[in-house]
Amino acid sequence: MSDNEEVVEEYEDSWFFFFFFFFRPFIMPNLIPPKIPDGEKVDFDDIHRKRMEKDLMELQTLIEVHFESRKKEEEELIQLKERIEKRRSERAEQHRIRSEREKERQKRLEDERIRKEEEEAKKRAEDDAKKKKTLTSLHFGGYMQKLTDKRSGKRQTEREKKKKILSERRKSLDIENMSQERLKEKAKELWEWIHQLEAEKFDLQYQFTRQKYEINVLRNRVSDHQKMSKRTKRGLRK
Repeated sequence: MSDNEEVVEEYEDSWFFFFFFFFRPFIMPNLIPPKIPDGEKVDFDDIHRKRMEKDLMELQTLIEVHFESRKKEEEELIQLKERIEKRRSERAEQHRIRSEREKERQKRLEDERIRKEEEEAKKRAEDDAKKKKTLTSLHFGGYMQKLTDKRSGKRQTEREKKKKILSERRKSLDIENMSQERLKEKAKELWEWIHQLEAEKFDLQYQFTRQKYEINVLRNRVSDHQKMSKRTKRGLRK
């Protein structure tokens, strides 16, 4: 066996032959065989060896470009995942802060309700004591008349209080009547809500980008498969 034949056998047995057969149809143009000069002896083994060496160099270049491109894409994906994780942590922290503020607000409302109930109970006890005292000094008829008027006024007062509470609950946001501190708090709540919406928008954009990338990868694979099939059919026809 000659040296040229050993080179050919080693090349064909190597794993590079598979990659070369797969990628070569997509990057290499149709090569025109060299013209053989008339009257000269041609070393076909040497031409074949040089041709394979050239093909091997082209295959190595293609592999290096492919892996470099893939490395760059993986780095971009890692950076994108880190940004998403950071956004999630920020949203979790914002949610925790809002929850704590809501608990504090509910506690303030509950404390205010208890205080009002205690004041009303104290006021009712004082009114009852005054009524008992009045019974001992006023005539029964005059007392009943006064008591009737007082109850009517009290019912009217409770009705007005109820209307006032309902009106306060139903009224829309009135920025002009808010204090400076309350305006700052309300503006911060609105800003956090907008920030949350932007984070959700970012997640949707990431999902869209990821899906688009996967679709492009699948399209390239289908296109490569079709090109390779055409190249194989042409070789069989020859």
